[in-house]
Amino acid sequence: MISEGLAAALRDAGLRWAPAAGDRFVIPQPALSGQVFTLSEMTIEAHHYPTGTILGFNGTTEWALDSVAQEDVLWLPREDQLRELLGATFVALQREPGGDWVVATREPDGSLREHRAVTAADAYGSALLELVQRATAPV
Repeated sequence: MISEGLAAALRDAGLRWAPAAGDRFVIPQPALSGQVFTLSEMTIEAHHYPTGTILGFNGTTEWALDSVAQEDVLWLPREDQLRELLGATFVALQREPGGDWVVATREPDGSLREHRAVTAADAYGSALLELVQRATAPV
């Protein structure tokens, strides 16, 4: 799973999220530290309103939580979502003998760039963060 720090960096760099079933998120509050939630039409559902998206907790008994605004949570994109967001820049994922994961991406000039991390999700996230930062950088 992608680290919360990298997920926050992606959000802060401009990555946007359209909540869908299967998506994971955390609520960055001390009382909920370490709790990962998953959107599911059975228990946590995205309700879209003109004023914003609310994540509704349906029938949960262990939390005294009815809903939370999308902007108050942190999306933890999955590996497949990160890979999809990399699009045509993604070349390969491999594991090095030392245990690190490496995501190779193709630069606009055709050269390859490698992004290393302890987990595959963070390697994908690092590659995507660089791509988003480049795309949103002032010209």
